[in-house]
Amino acid sequence: MSFSNLYTSRFKTRNRDHFAAIVRLALADGKISDEEQAFINRTAINLEIDEAEVDNIIENINDYPINPPVSKQIRLERLYDLTRMVFADNIADEAEKQLMNRLIIGLGFEADNADYIVEKSFEEILKGSDEDEFIAAFLA
Repeated sequence: MSFSNLYTSRFKTRNRDHFAAIVRLALADGKISDEEQAFINRTAINLEIDEAEVDNIIENINDYPINPPVSKQIRLERLYDLTRMVFADNIADEAEKQLMNRLIIGLGFEADNADYIVEKSFEEILKGSDEDEFIAAFLA
């Protein structure tokens, strides 16, 4: 196997695992709303996940582990996407908050800070922060 094939495989696996975490949040309340589905569809296109794999991930969500990123920047980018998913249906219910807390720990953030990170990420999305502003708020 060539180096480029190995990189592509790992890159696709990370994208798929990140996508699965987003789907997991959408399914936290047992259903995927139209707004969540639209976000899932856009994210799938951006992460180059084909329709068949999207369907497979939705049907077999427990088969996809959280794959924590190594760098803080990538963790924050993923946190931004996950937080946007929570608010895709304009509701952040308790099930989504609890799952978000677990996903934050799975992304590699410290468990002691998980509640703060959930609240801070919600605050940033609610005030309309774009990705750069969101990330900057955590680096300040």
